[in-house]
Amino acid sequence: MTKYLEIAQIAVSVLLVALILLQARGAGLGSTFGGEGNIYFTKRGAEKIIFIFTIILAAAFIILAFLNLIV
Repeated sequence: MTKYLEIAQIAVSVLLVALILLQARGAGLGSTFGGEGNIYFTKRGAEKIIFIFTIILAAAFIILAFLNLIV
C-alpha cells in the first residue's frame, strides 16, 4: 500500500508542477519589475479549467502526503 501511495504522490506532484507552469504569466511579482500589473481580467475557458484542476491536484497532493505519513 505504501508503494502505491508514493507512486500516486509522485504522479500528482509532476502533474501539479506542469499545471502551475502552464498558467498565465504576468501576475504576482512580475508587476513589480515592469510586467503587466495593471490588467485585471476574469479566467475563462481553458485557463479556468487549468486553475480549478490545479486546486484539485494541490488538495490531492496534501491528502496523499497525510495518508503517506499515517501509513
